[in-house]
Amino acid sequence: MSRQQLRVKDIGRKTDQLVSIDTSRLPKLPYPYEDWEDPPYPEIPEVKRANKNISLDGILNVPVPEPETEAEKEELVAKFLEGLRKLLTSRNNWTFLKPLMLSLDNCVRCNTCSDACPMFEMSGRVEVYRPLFRSEVLRRIIKKHLTPGGRLTAKFTGADIDLNWDTIARLAQLAYRCTLCRRCAQTCPMGVDNGLIAREIRKLFSQELGIVAPELHVEGTVKQLETGSSTGISPTALMDLFEFMEEDLHDRTGLNIKMPFDKPNADILLIHNAGEFLSWPENIEAFALIFEIAGLNWTLSSEMVGYDSVNYGLFYEDIQLARVTLKHAEVAKKLGVKKVVVAECGHAHKAIMAIGDRVWLDESNIPRESCMVTLEDLIMNEKIMIDPERNNFPVTMHDPCNITRSMGIIEPQRRVIKKICPQFREMTPHGVHNYCCGGGSGFAIMQSNNFPNWRFTVPGRKKFAQILNAFTREELDPSRHKYVCAPCSNCKGQIRDLLNYYDAWDRTHIQYGGLVELIVNAMTDVREGFIEWDEFH
Repeated sequence: MSRQQLRVKDIGRKTDQLVSIDTSRLPKLPYPYEDWEDPPYPEIPEVKRANKNISLDGILNVPVPEPETEAEKEELVAKFLEGLRKLLTSRNNWTFLKPLMLSLDNCVRCNTCSDACPMFEMSGRVEVYRPLFRSEVLRRIIKKHLTPGGRLTAKFTGADIDLNWDTIARLAQLAYRCTLCRRCAQTCPMGVDNGLIAREIRKLFSQELGIVAPELHVEGTVKQLETGSSTGISPTALMDLFEFMEEDLHDRTGLNIKMPFDKPNADILLIHNAGEFLSWPENIEAFALIFEIAGLNWTLSSEMVGYDSVNYGLFYEDIQLARVTLKHAEVAKKLGVKKVVVAECGHAHKAIMAIGDRVWLDESNIPRESCMVTLEDLIMNEKIMIDPERNNFPVTMHDPCNITRSMGIIEPQRRVIKKICPQFREMTPHGVHNYCCGGGSGFAIMQSNNFPNWRFTVPGRKKFAQILNAFTREELDPSRHKYVCAPCSNCKGQIRDLLNYYDAWDRTHIQYGGLVELIVNAMTDVREGFIEWDEFH
């Protein structure tokens, strides 16, 4: 079906694929990629029939079951409607009902959100990626099937949509064609949050039909609660990893730094995204070195879940979200710490701090602080000594959506980076107007089927162009050092994958990493060279 013919009501039509992405129509990347030819997406591997034949766009990341009979299809549609009724009641949706209803009820279809959405823009304006497309599908289902006495006001009129299994299956996939960056909500003159609507659709499918990206659920929150970490690292394995980090830190700096575990009544409990344990241990090492030299009274937890700030429930459902964050609160309370500091992870900031305010109640309401604020205090009050000339190379900063747009933490990290990096320059736009890395809402960890190629060329394309445009042509020469600071583990993983996909190490020699690595690289108490320019992680 061509893009020009597609309408919201077409989501329920019998067709093998609703739209296709023409890679020749993707916006061109800036220098030095004028000659880059995006390869076509590989075919979806052999999977269950429904995964291929009820497709939005030839991309697969959320397995959808194939009912064998019409009766089974009708049963699943009925379960979806029952779940939708629950989603629209305060008893079952205690977290987000009011903003969901306001967003469903107040869209005037001006499409301002479409111009703000990097995914819609970078796809070549493919209709299913328009932010209000999936929201409109949900509105029409509600209007047609949950009325009279429906939850929406009379100002909404459209209801021309067939509710069949194709519609339901495609809506499940639509919810995973949005990074939940909420740039659309920031731009909407009515305050409609299409990112929230996408997240609530995910919740409905997960809690009522068991349809969810496995990387978020089975390999995410379930594994975290069962083993202690979303990476599968147990408390025993954790101790081995940290012993290695202490040795590596000595090799890098010549200093003997011990990681403090389970110290009672410490001032700070520091919680990391466990992705750092396996992929970027230098980030954890840098935090330890900074905190120790600054003389902070801090600790880490070795208790199940207490050492992993990941909470993928934030991206897809409330039950798992609450289970994980309550465990974090329990660990903090048990240790008797004065506050919890969330390390460089965007969604952990939101889950532990903003959403945590609704869950960390009564005696569990322990103060929580962003590491950006902690680091700002240490740098601006000179509790550690810095030589900015050690970082005298071009540096730009990526703003993680959950830290900046969702929480408004903008200036602390900027005050730090401006003090320690003489050649810092902003991306355009930046701060609350930033573009998502393209790996938000769990996309960065989704590696199955042909999804990664789409992740790099559609949701990640705008960020990659932004990174390139932050540097001059002369600076993009592979012989010159330059650094993208991404103070979020998920964002860092996506940027790593983008740089690999576009062969950026050979073409531009752009290095990436967190904020604390830059701090340590400039610290006068540490020998020079903490950032290893000849390594690409």
